[in-house]
Amino acid sequence: MTKKTMGIHHITAIVGHPQENVDFYAGALGLRLVKKTVNFDDPGTYHLYFGNEGGKPGSIITFFPWAGARQGSIGDGQVGVTTYSVPKGSMKFWEQRLEAFKVPFAKSDRFGEQYLEFDDPHGLHLEMVEREEGEANTWTFNGVTPETAIKGFGGAILLSTQPDRTAELLENVMGLERIGKEGDYIRFRSEADLGNVIDIKATPTGRGQMGVGTVHHIAWRAADDEDQLEWQKYVGEHGYGVTPVKDRNYFNAVYFREHGEILFEIATDSPGFAHDESHETMGQKLMLPSQYEQARERIERALIPFEVREID
Repeated sequence: MTKKTMGIHHITAIVGHPQENVDFYAGALGLRLVKKTVNFDDPGTYHLYFGNEGGKPGSIITFFPWAGARQGSIGDGQVGVTTYSVPKGSMKFWEQRLEAFKVPFAKSDRFGEQYLEFDDPHGLHLEMVEREEGEANTWTFNGVTPETAIKGFGGAILLSTQPDRTAELLENVMGLERIGKEGDYIRFRSEADLGNVIDIKATPTGRGQMGVGTVHHIAWRAADDEDQLEWQKYVGEHGYGVTPVKDRNYFNAVYFREHGEILFEIATDSPGFAHDESHETMGQKLMLPSQYEQARERIERALIPFEVREID
């Protein structure tokens, strides 16, 4: 049996104050807050999901906001850079928007594409790239319209303690196509039109330290529960220790740490984010898993209030 993931399902990171997080990803980047819930393993912490209007796999970045927590350092064993895909011809808009929000940026070239590099308020490394592929994001907020809106992930740059082992995993287990090597990067591509381009830095840079401003894990797509169980068995047969299936309400998840020390998840596309609230109202109410519903009042008192708002 051979398998191929369609690409990235979501990326999860650790950040600081939730209002700063929401102001940047919704207010500045124009993403939709599609789900406001809690960390299932730590219900005193939010778990916030941002993506395109429908919250589709390949567009979702999620956050654990820990105000006042220790700053991390980005390095090997982590996703080093999260890449966003924007429509062709929109890069000038994003340069001007970042300038308006006083977000420093730089430009770089990789594999014939130009990237706009910048950090979020808590130190997470981000970049944008123009691509034709991927459907338009129809969400409009705070001056970002479908003509310029982030479609979803362009991909990610992985920093590995053993780049050759991580590359072998992507190609021979996860089923991505190896495109080639340029400079210090090895490029892989999946068959999806979002979350499909993965670059591995070929030279280790030094071990990262988990904390604010770092990616906790990267999740890959499984079509459904049956496909995920096949992945669980398949990855295990290739020598990786895979967790039991965990119910995350909006998808089911299994986890394993690959040989380059990056935490991988395989998440189901279904049931998605609109099964417990309507498409129109997604992200407006704090949604709790059933085991925590009886403690709603206590949980809400402990969480830091925030609002999705337009910012200048």
